[in-house]
Amino acid sequence: MQTILGASGTIGVELAKALKTYTNEIRIVSRNPKKTNDSDELFPADLTDTDQVDKAIEGSEIVYVTIGFEYKLKVWQANWPSFMKAVIESCKKHQAKLVFFDNVYMYDRSEIPNMTENARVNPSSKKGKIRKEIAQMILSEMEEGKLTALIARSADFYGPNCKNSITQIIIENLKKGKNAMLIASADKIHNFTYTPDAGKATALLGNTPDAYNQVWHLPTTHDKLTGKQWVEAFAKAIGVKPKLQVLPVWMMGVLGIFIPVLGELKEMAYQSDRDYFFDSSKFEKRFGLKPTPIETAIRETVNSYS
Repeated sequence: MQTILGASGTIGVELAKALKTYTNEIRIVSRNPKKTNDSDELFPADLTDTDQVDKAIEGSEIVYVTIGFEYKLKVWQANWPSFMKAVIESCKKHQAKLVFFDNVYMYDRSEIPNMTENARVNPSSKKGKIRKEIAQMILSEMEEGKLTALIARSADFYGPNCKNSITQIIIENLKKGKNAMLIASADKIHNFTYTPDAGKATALLGNTPDAYNQVWHLPTTHDKLTGKQWVEAFAKAIGVKPKLQVLPVWMMGVLGIFIPVLGELKEMAYQSDRDYFFDSSKFEKRFGLKPTPIETAIRETVNSYS
């Protein structure tokens, strides 16, 4: 049994699709789980409840954490540490392997222009400090030989039916004839992970025994496009003019009153005011897999939205 905790989000769905290559025993865990594959086992659970986390993990060989708690600092502070502790203890209890789908919030801001698995961990945001804390929980157990686990990190991502800030302030705006919105700068490089690539790569890592007890960067486009060039590429695929507005960091707090996600993103603006390049060469060299060509990924992303 391979279990996905938080399987209703974009990454969880892509992972469930990819896991069919390896097993027909997939357990989908969320508050209101839905099947991705006909053979999926649905397991409704409140993953903020320690007992329900344990029941969801019982009988699992591999456990994938792809849950995305609401993007609010207070919610993260209340839920992430206690949830991760419960997952780790249950995996140890049931002798399950753990695969944690992670982000880059814990990296030092000086590492953002060229992030590798060896990037210095020194978060400058409150959300980043939470991500550091929960990743360190896993790493400590791994180093002590108490847990078999791996951390699969992704850059900011986009893809079909993906509901995140890229969707909201770039793609949806362009489709409505509005200005696409970029934070802090339009001329800085920023690469992104395509969600189907992330799902396939996470499934592959989970089913590769010698991939454990390591940190991996998931395959991510090599194209060094600026924010402006990304907007132009999305606009071309949609068939509209690439209208663009750059949102100053100071304004994010003001607009955050009306658009909550902008207020929550303000502390992460340092990832947009400088070049952002996520290096996935370790994964690509080990497995010989390349990210989906950017033209294909953008076309499939745009076509998934009405």
